[in-house]
Amino acid sequence: MSDWNLLQGGGPLTWPLLGLGVLSLAFFIERILYLHKIQINVEEFLEGIKNNLRQSRLVEALTLCENEGNKPVANLIKAALLNHDKDEKRLRGAIQTVAHLEVPLLEKRLMALGVVVKVAPILGLLGTLLASAEAFNRLQEAGFYANSSDFAGDLTHAVVSTVIGLVIAITSHCGRALLSSRVTSIVHDLEWAANGILQQLTLADSQARESATKKEKGL
Repeated sequence: MSDWNLLQGGGPLTWPLLGLGVLSLAFFIERILYLHKIQINVEEFLEGIKNNLRQSRLVEALTLCENEGNKPVANLIKAALLNHDKDEKRLRGAIQTVAHLEVPLLEKRLMALGVVVKVAPILGLLGTLLASAEAFNRLQEAGFYANSSDFAGDLTHAVVSTVIGLVIAITSHCGRALLSSRVTSIVHDLEWAANGILQQLTLADSQARESATKKEKGL
């Protein structure tokens, strides 16, 4: 029994299931490449930003963010730098706004993979039921001339649909879990970067105020 015959006998939902599997694979590949592309060494990047800020080189710090392109951590720090002259409440608000915009982009298509995980086994089972119904129908039509080996072969074909559905669901679940871990890692990077740049800007602001106060007293 060839693989091609198995697929053909798996029922009318075998090919939609395979299409669902291909779609799931495409989602996974696109997401894993995207998440790899946008992840940066946050500790090194943030240290470079802080070094520029310690030397009052705001433009250079902004240039570092621009050089990183459209990456979540760079976008968040850029927003903080552009609002460095605001009070702490507004600065936090600017950082949170960027974070709220970036997180949904990170989680994009994870829900779609979750749908595949739930739908694939159900479609597989439905395909098996339909194929089994056809097998029993052929058995009934054959009557006394029915061949038990042919009927067993028909049932074997029918189970293929469920197997395909389960394989797609399991692999999609594993892929979604891997993507979720990558997203969580980047979200932690965002939180760490937000805390670091907020502390740096708050410290710089307090130092500037102290310096201004000393100059006023000196006058």
